[in-house]
This record gives sequence, C-alpha cells and structure tokens, in this order.
Amino acid sequence: MMFPFKFRMFKKFAYCVFIFSCFYRLAHVCLCEVITLNYFYCLASNNYIFGIGKENGSISEDIIRNAVSATEDGFMTLVRRSFGIKPLIAAMGSCCLVGVIWKGTLHIANLGDSRAVIGSTGRSNKIVAEQLTKEHNACKEEIRRELKSLHPEDSQIVVMKHGTWRIKGIIQVSKSIGDAYLKRPEFSFDPSFPRFHLPDPISRPVLSAEPSMCSRVLQPNDKFVIFASDGLWEHMTNQEAAEIVHNNPRTGSARRLLQAALTEAARKREMRYKDLQKVEKGIRRFFHDDITVVVIFIDHEMQKKNVNVPELSIKGFIDTVGPSKFRSFQEPQ
Repeated sequence: MMFPFKFRMFKKFAYCVFIFSCFYRLAHVCLCEVITLNYFYCLASNNYIFGIGKENGSISEDIIRNAVSATEDGFMTLVRRSFGIKPLIAAMGSCCLVGVIWKGTLHIANLGDSRAVIGSTGRSNKIVAEQLTKEHNACKEEIRRELKSLHPEDSQIVVMKHGTWRIKGIIQVSKSIGDAYLKRPEFSFDPSFPRFHLPDPISRPVLSAEPSMCSRVLQPNDKFVIFASDGLWEHMTNQEAAEIVHNNPRTGSARRLLQAALTEAARKREMRYKDLQKVEKGIRRFFHDDITVVVIFIDHEMQKKNVNVPELSIKGFIDTVGPSKFRSFQEPQ
C-alpha cells in the first residue's frame, strides 16, 4: 500500500518532496491521518519553508528543521483541542522524510525509519548507492544505547516484544511527528485503550521530533535520489534499489521498485507476486509493510540552460500542473 506524498518542482534546480508513512491506520480515526498530512502541507511546504526562505533568499538546514518543529507544534495543538472528543488522535503518528534541492544543494530532514539513497556513477559508469539518512529505529543498537542513556531510570525504555525491539514495548521508531501519548503525560491512555496504555506513565517525552539533517552539494556524477519508507528497504538493499533505477528507463522507476519489493515479499512467504496482489488490504499488512517510493532524477544540464520547466504540484497520486510556491524564488531573467 502506498500513502500520500507531496512533490513540487520549479526550475533553477529546486524540488520539494514530502513522504509520509503512518503507523496507525485505525478505521475510525482515518480523518486524523488526513489532518496530519494537511498540517504538514500547510505549515512546512506552503508557509514555513517558503516564507522564511523568501526572507533569507535561500533554504537551509535550519529553515527545514524549524518547519518540522512548526509542524509538530501545530499537530500537538490539534491534539490538545481534539483529545477530549477523539482521544485516539494522541496515538496518531508519522515518520517524515523531507528532501529539498535548492541551487545545487540537497537538504534532507528525517524522522523515523524512512530512507534517502543517492545513486552516483563510479568507475566504468557503474552505479554506486550511498545512504544519506540515519534511521531512528530501536532495532539499531546505537538507538537503544541512546535511549538508555537518556532514560537511565527506566528499565523498560526499550524491550524486546514479539521478536522486535520496541520503545516502551509499543513502537519501533524513536522520532516522529505526533504520537503525543509518548511525548506529553497529559495525553496518556487509560486501560480502556490497551494497545496504547502504559502501566507506568511517562513523566517526560520518550520520543523526539528533532530531525536528523543532511546536506550535500550535488556533483556531476550524482544521478538520482530514492526516497522510500522502510517497507521498501525491508526487501532490498540500497545497492539493489540503485541498480534497478539505473539499469531501466526512467519512466516507472518508483513503480518498478515497488514491484520488486512486493515480489521479494511474496517469495519470502512462498507465494507468487500475482497471488500476493489478490490478498485484501486489511490482511496485506501481515505480508509486507506499507511502501511509499519517490525517485528524483538529477539533470545537471538543466541548471546550465534556460529551460522552460512546467511547474508541478503532485499530491496523492494525482498529477496537477499549476502555480507552485517556488514561484516566489524565481530569479530575474
């Protein structure tokens, strides 16, 4: 299953990519998921990044970091207003992977275990994959050590449950947007919500919304960037993904990666790909995690030429052409 993302493009080498992979998709709180996405679109893509960027004449790590912070604050305000009516909104959370290419520099912010991988050509024109993001998942020993260091008084900060390391026995990721019940004591759940109830209530946040940042000046041999949720990376390596993109036509690259991941997921369950496709959505989660993929190709020649590039705003699988918020950054001709 794929989830909504937002993509905006404007010439002069500027792109924005937003990918979401929601943890909890409970039927009776689907509206919360939509609200979560809209909050990020409004705060990060439409207002904060572009507004502050326009004032400074550029986009930087600090601007993106502050946009993520504004998104978290905005959603927490929504949780506070809605908790009494729809308490499960406090359990809504999302990984967040943001990529911005601005004037030849790629900026990435990451919360959770989504991943950005850049494909660059090496010797003999062979593609080489490089992971740009750090994954905030309790399966990583580094993350477990960090959590234990931050919470030395809590012997249950990270526990093994159902064969997987989980924070407080519930969640795998250590950073996210939302998940208010693991960040604010006032949003804790009572035993009537057994899935999210903590026997020992938290006194301070056990999850963070502080993103890991990465900036990279793009080089002529950098060819493309793959942005994908962890559902893809469970079934292929960085190098395998890069080779699939590099060795095939550009058109359909993301779909090709998705199909390769699902084929491998089916193989692991001793199924055929076409049989996996027949499994109903509600049951598919037992076979593979949700997968969202975006592939951005880097055309260095376009930066040198005065090429007319259509303004694109793509949201939730619907291609639209219209005004872009990058218009405010257009350089004089």
